[in-house]
Amino acid sequence: MEVYFDNSATTCCYETVKDIVVKTMMEDFGNPSAMHQKGVDAEQYVKKSARTLAQLLKVEEKEILFTSGGTESNNLALIGGAMANKRSGNHIITTAVEHAAVSQPVAFLKEQGFEVTVLPVDKDGVVKLEALEKALRPDTILVSIMMVNNEVGAVMPVEKIGALIQEKSPKALYHVDGIQAFGKYRIYPKKWGIHLLSVSGHKIHGPKGVGFLYINSRAKVQPLILGGGQQNGMRSGTDNVPGIAGLGVAAELSYRDLEQKTEHLYQLKERLAEGLSGMEDVVINGMPLREGAPHIMSISFLGIRSEVLLHTLEDRGIYVSAGSACSSHKRKPSATLSAMGMSNGQIENTVRFSFSEENTFEEIDYCLEVLKEVLPMLKRYARR
Repeated sequence: MEVYFDNSATTCCYETVKDIVVKTMMEDFGNPSAMHQKGVDAEQYVKKSARTLAQLLKVEEKEILFTSGGTESNNLALIGGAMANKRSGNHIITTAVEHAAVSQPVAFLKEQGFEVTVLPVDKDGVVKLEALEKALRPDTILVSIMMVNNEVGAVMPVEKIGALIQEKSPKALYHVDGIQAFGKYRIYPKKWGIHLLSVSGHKIHGPKGVGFLYINSRAKVQPLILGGGQQNGMRSGTDNVPGIAGLGVAAELSYRDLEQKTEHLYQLKERLAEGLSGMEDVVINGMPLREGAPHIMSISFLGIRSEVLLHTLEDRGIYVSAGSACSSHKRKPSATLSAMGMSNGQIENTVRFSFSEENTFEEIDYCLEVLKEVLPMLKRYARR
């Protein structure tokens, strides 16, 4: 049996997504900027996806900007947002548990002279609101906080954060990295005071290499990619029509029967947790199962290095992650787990399981059988 439990790293495309990607590569392949019919046909796919995404978020179509994925969306939101608003102040706020696609642009901005405040989190990985309240200032121009942490599934109180920013620093842009949240939660940027929202296609059964950034029409953001002036000059370059078309379909399908899908994901987590409860030296990290994200579980198998367990499971057809797959080739202690107060030893023993709607209870049961078999063996090996 092959079991894929690394859906926070990437997901398998929906069949319908594959079909529309192929169609827009092989049949409706025109350049959407062209004035002839082939171009017009291609442009319709872009407009349809923008309309779908706008309806899901309850925003305007013109506020959807297509990008190459979550990393570009985050970079544009942070660097473009900070540069466009630097006359109003130079203070930026973020958290200690952000993805590198946020923390690295913030580090770059710090090098450019911006002042950065990094907020702590509690033992579950949730940002401390009192720390944010103290950090907000009149010269704060940008606050960037993820909605769902990619490593432990901690869910941030993004709506409360939006209200707090509006009260304390109403001129500040509020950016939310929604890459692990979109498709799992209903998100309403205008209602929640979010000015910028980053999303990636391949986390929701869409294509890789495509995403979008919601930009509130009143938010000032400086373009980072210049050229032909596509997307109202905000991101030059020929639109990735196959990716954009696939993203729109993936988003629509992800939100179909969302509540049933979410319940299924929580039940998968609970089944795995129940099976693990009888095993020694196994710790489930983060928020209580039903409070954290429905699709992510962070588990420490004390005394067993994560890479060893990862490859042992892989040998038996089970695929998990030893941390964020985006940086898995540069292994170093996780900033997220460190910020939660974990020791380096526990961090080195931590594995992430992440599920999709396509995973089954049979797969969970198979995984538990394998763990019961291999954990005692690996512990004996580790003691030598």
